[in-house]
Amino acid sequence: MDPISAAALAALAGGIGGEAGRQAWAALGALIHRPFRRAGADDEAGALVVSSGEAELTALTQNPGELERAQRLSTALAVRAALNAEFRLALENWWQQAQSVRTSEGAVSNQVSGGTQYGPVVMGRDFSGLTITAHGSAGPRAVPADTHGPTPPAPGGAEPSAAAGAQED
Repeated sequence: MDPISAAALAALAGGIGGEAGRQAWAALGALIHRPFRRAGADDEAGALVVSSGEAELTALTQNPGELERAQRLSTALAVRAALNAEFRLALENWWQQAQSVRTSEGAVSNQVSGGTQYGPVVMGRDFSGLTITAHGSAGPRAVPADTHGPTPPAPGGAEPSAAAGAQED
């Protein structure tokens, strides 16, 4: 089994995928909290101490934005999967389900159409804790008459400023 990417673990810990993502994260927690038994593990002196992944899961849950914590969890999962075939199968099943959560949330298509928008337009995905403060009126802004584009030519095709100067004489 290929290691689960640290970025994917961090994204799930951070809440990507809404409710489906939270369920996937909870399922990983339940999987990790299963008793950790290594094949052929004895209480022999000098045996390697291998993490079950619980400490790494807790650390990443507390700070999902820290990629180093996600990498530690990924490593702990890979080592545990290498030592326990039952855990490896369960982790592979979990990963297949978790990937569907991630891929269903991957594409974003933002469009604004149908006229002029007179306020903030926010485009993106997965916003949380967002506050938008708009200032001014909600309708079109008054624009001075002299800024409505180029002045049309005066009668006879003369430049507007030249025509105005000629009329003053």
